[in-house]
Amino acid sequence: MNASITHPSIDQGKKVYNDIFEMLPSEENPSPMVRINRMNPSAGFILLAKLEWMNPFGSVKDRPAWQMLRQLEEQGEVSSERGLVEPTSGNTGFSLAMMARTRGYSMRAVVPNKIPLEKKILLKIAGAELDVINDALCPAPGLGDGSINLAKTRAKAEKHRYVMPNQYENEQNVLAHFHTTGPEIWRQTDGTVTHVFLSLGTCGTVSGVARFLRDKNPHIKIIAVQPTEGHDVPGLRNVSQLEATKLFDETLIDQIMEIDYELAYTRALELCQKEGLTAGPSCGLIYEGARQVIETEKEGVGVMIFPDNIFKYTANMAKHIPVLAENTSPP
Repeated sequence: MNASITHPSIDQGKKVYNDIFEMLPSEENPSPMVRINRMNPSAGFILLAKLEWMNPFGSVKDRPAWQMLRQLEEQGEVSSERGLVEPTSGNTGFSLAMMARTRGYSMRAVVPNKIPLEKKILLKIAGAELDVINDALCPAPGLGDGSINLAKTRAKAEKHRYVMPNQYENEQNVLAHFHTTGPEIWRQTDGTVTHVFLSLGTCGTVSGVARFLRDKNPHIKIIAVQPTEGHDVPGLRNVSQLEATKLFDETLIDQIMEIDYELAYTRALELCQKEGLTAGPSCGLIYEGARQVIETEKEGVGVMIFPDNIFKYTANMAKHIPVLAENTSPP
């Protein structure tokens, strides 16, 4: 276990912590899993959702944000005068901002205009300054006004003010999941896991989890779920958009499934109403991929990594499921 993410002072029985950082997930303090019941298409297949919104800052991105920040601290790269700048579709930026501000550093987030308003407001609540640009839904590579390019430009031109963790290239993003998410899944399933279902973004999650679990059992199937072209599911990418990240390793993935992005929203609503899980749209997409596999394979133990909850996406949900906005104003 990486020393930077162990929590020796946790009282697991009483759930009393010395500070918010001790609540971050680890093998000894994992994010919870819950079994899918009504929406599981096969009684012979155990399907579990790993609820990453239960992390202290609300998403799976708590893991790489902490790992990257701790490395920068150990290298003396951050201080009260020198903070962070990072391109983000919301979750990484929020986690970084909350952590950085709590530890006395500033945070500047470069965000695409198309991310939900809820996420922009949350970033400001966390104390981040925002650069909002006309970029794709996820930060894009290349020249011009791309989020990644602008963040890199700021980090280079204003070295005295900013350092860029760079979640798209930083190996600490992968190591965070190798040291926490993978071991948690192995331990929580007593080594019986046969399938892992997840999405593609920076690809830190899929690369770190796959590396760890493949060492334990090379027969575990790693299945990535991607949205169809033209999607508007924040934080997710399909393979055609992965040129932005240096962390994608296709050899670690057994199958990449393409799912109609509209199902991200309808399945998320079903997970809320049938399973009591406040799952965001990326969770809905991952569930649909798992459902299709289960209908074919019938038996196994599957873990879905659910990145975050639905509260940041209420406007998007109403856009794709208009009935949700009905009767919300007085006559």
